[in-house]
Amino acid sequence: MKILALDGIAPEGITYLEKQGFTVDQKPSQTEAELIEIIPSYNGLLVRSGTRVTAKALAAAGKLQVIGRAGVGVDNIDLEEASRRGIQVVNSPNGNTVAAAEHTMALLLSLARNVPRAHAQLKQGRWERKTFTGVELAGKVLGVLGLGKVGTAVARRAQAFEMKVIGYDPYLPRERVRKLGVEIASLEDVLCQADFLTLHLPLTPETRHMIGREQLALVKPTAMLVNVARGGIIAEDALYHALAAGQVAGAALDVFEEEPARENPLFSLDNVIVTPHLGASTREAQIRVAVEVAEDIAGILRGEPPVNPVNRPVQKPWGLKKVAF
Repeated sequence: MKILALDGIAPEGITYLEKQGFTVDQKPSQTEAELIEIIPSYNGLLVRSGTRVTAKALAAAGKLQVIGRAGVGVDNIDLEEASRRGIQVVNSPNGNTVAAAEHTMALLLSLARNVPRAHAQLKQGRWERKTFTGVELAGKVLGVLGLGKVGTAVARRAQAFEMKVIGYDPYLPRERVRKLGVEIASLEDVLCQADFLTLHLPLTPETRHMIGREQLALVKPTAMLVNVARGGIIAEDALYHALAAGQVAGAALDVFEEEPARENPLFSLDNVIVTPHLGASTREAQIRVAVEVAEDIAGILRGEPPVNPVNRPVQKPWGLKKVAF
């Protein structure tokens, strides 16, 4: 069986698949037309976020049984079409938790203490201490939208900084969240109370632009916002106007509605910090997600049920075994 690995998968994941007897072809990120041309001969597909696996590409994938996403977000994969065609989609939800949480904290601290701008000015020979008076995290309220693995990890780290953490997540039992020492509140209450706000939600039709003009109008003018989740959860035009008008004090963004984001009006604002989708970009995380998803792909192609299923394909690619999701 042949597996196509795109977007620069960590070599540890490739090595695992090869040791299991699979032939793995590695290629860079592919356009839709390029993927359509090469995908027909493969049984498995392994991607990160760089390649969009569209309905047209899946229509050309006559042998494809499984798509593995080395990471969490699967908004670059047409799940509905994959399910209709009996193609199992799996991800690696555990491997990049620490990396994403630590990058969130890095951006929180950078916002609070004006690190990027102070660094840039001092490199230019300008010693302007008074310009960059910051704020402390201790004693402040951190609002966390989405208390899954990453949101929970961020909450724990914020508590170590002596922050009060409040959270919004309608899908988690309140008792489980209370054990974390997180106060559950409505979305509106979190927006109103937070001194810092961080997002840890998947991009779905429900969450797209869930933070827009109306929601940003509720935020304190001294509040700062961090998004290391997915571009599109925040309406970027609304955020731009809120930041430019002083309705929001600052923002740090690792993700954007269109990526690669080489041009964006938000880049022109001094109170915005940007990074190029680095949330999972640590050596350790790349190894973990690659191996985790490689193990799942190998198991599925051997006829085993998925460990981290994302969809429910119409025709189960691992045969006639009864599988409980």
